[in-house]
Amino acid sequence: MLQQILGAVIAVLIALTACVAYFWGTNWLLDRLLSPDGKLSSEEVTSRDKRRSQIRPWLFVAPALLFLTLYLIYPVFETLRLSFYDKFGQNFIGFDNYAWALTDNIFWQSALNNLGWLIVVPFFATAIGLVIAVLADRLWWGNIAKSLIFMPMAISFVGASVIWKFVYTYRGPGIEQIGVLNAMVTGMGFPPQAWITIPVLNSVLLMIILIWIQTGFAMVILSAALRGIPEETLEAARIDGANDFRIFFDIMIPQIWGTLVVVWTTITITVLKVFDIVYAMTNGEFQTQVLANLMYRWMFISGDYGRGSTIAVIIMLAVVPIMVWNIRRANAEQGTR
Repeated sequence: MLQQILGAVIAVLIALTACVAYFWGTNWLLDRLLSPDGKLSSEEVTSRDKRRSQIRPWLFVAPALLFLTLYLIYPVFETLRLSFYDKFGQNFIGFDNYAWALTDNIFWQSALNNLGWLIVVPFFATAIGLVIAVLADRLWWGNIAKSLIFMPMAISFVGASVIWKFVYTYRGPGIEQIGVLNAMVTGMGFPPQAWITIPVLNSVLLMIILIWIQTGFAMVILSAALRGIPEETLEAARIDGANDFRIFFDIMIPQIWGTLVVVWTTITITVLKVFDIVYAMTNGEFQTQVLANLMYRWMFISGDYGRGSTIAVIIMLAVVPIMVWNIRRANAEQGTR
C-alpha cells in the first residue's frame, strides 16, 4: 500500500515537473525567437509582438489538442476504418459487417435492451431528480438530503454495481440470505429468488442502479434551474389561488423546460454507452446484453476487430445526433439571453 502511494506521488511530481518545464521552455523559446531587436524598425517590432501574442495561447492548448487527437479523433477514424475490414483488420470486406449486424439476433436483442434502457432510465432519473429538487428546498434538512442523494455520483459504475450485487444476492433455498432484497422477501414469507437470472426483470433491476446514480445529477441541475424561477411569478400564482400541483405543472415545469431537456439528453447519452453495470453484474448473460457490452465481447474476447468496430460505429451514430442537438439547443439558449 505504501509503495503504491509513493508511486502515485512520484508520478504526480513527474507530471507537474514536465508541465512546468514544457510551459517555461516553450515560452522562453518563443521569447528568444521573436524578441525585439534594436536593429528592427518599430513596425517590425510591433509585428513580432503581435505574432508572439498570437502564438502564445497555442502553446497552452497544444498538449490538450495532442491528447485529443491521439486518444479521441484518431480512434474514431481507426474504428470507422476497421468496421469495413475482416476479423483481423487486414482484408477489405465493405459493408459485410453492417449486413451481419442487421441480421444477427443477438445484436437486435442488445439493441432492444438498449431501447428499454433509453425509455426507462432517463425518464425516472429526471422525474425523481425533479421531485426531490422541488421537495428538498422546502425542508430545513434539504441540503443534507441532497448531499446523500448526490453521493452515488461520486461512485464509479463498477463500485455501484458491487454495492447492488449484495442487494440482489441469492444464496439458494434453506440458506440464510445475505442479499437485502431476498432478506426482505423471505421475511415476508416468500421464497428467495435469483433475481439476476429472471429475464426482463433482471434488466429492470440493472436499470435501477443507473437511475440511483443519475438521479443526483438530475437533482443538482434541476435544483439550480428552479432557483432561477422569479419568486414574483410563484407569489402571483398563489395569490390567484393556484395550488401546489398547478404551480408545479403550469409554472415550474414550463420555466425550466430547456434544462429538463438538457438533463434528459445528457442521461440518454450515458445510457447509450452503458457498459460497466451490465459487465459487472451479468456480463450480458440472462438476456441482459447491451450494445456496448456486445462490442466488448466481439473486439476483446472474440478478437474480431471488424464486428466490434461496427457495433462501436453504430453506437457512435446513435450518440452523435443527440449531442449535436444538445449543443445547438444550448447555443440557441445562450443567444437569446
